[in-house]
Amino acid sequence: MLLIGIVLLVVGFVTGISILWTIGLILAVVGAVLWIMGSMGHAVAGRRHYW
Repeated sequence: MLLIGIVLLVVGFVTGISILWTIGLILAVVGAVLWIMGSMGHAVAGRRHYW
């Protein structure tokens, strides 16, 4: 999710399409939060780690 968010951010920035920029930002933030929670040992969506 983090990788998809970053790709959408780049594509949205290069093409100037603001909806891709917004969706990419949301996905990148959610992916980073899930990654941090998973690396801290919290169960995320029923899994011990998330990647």
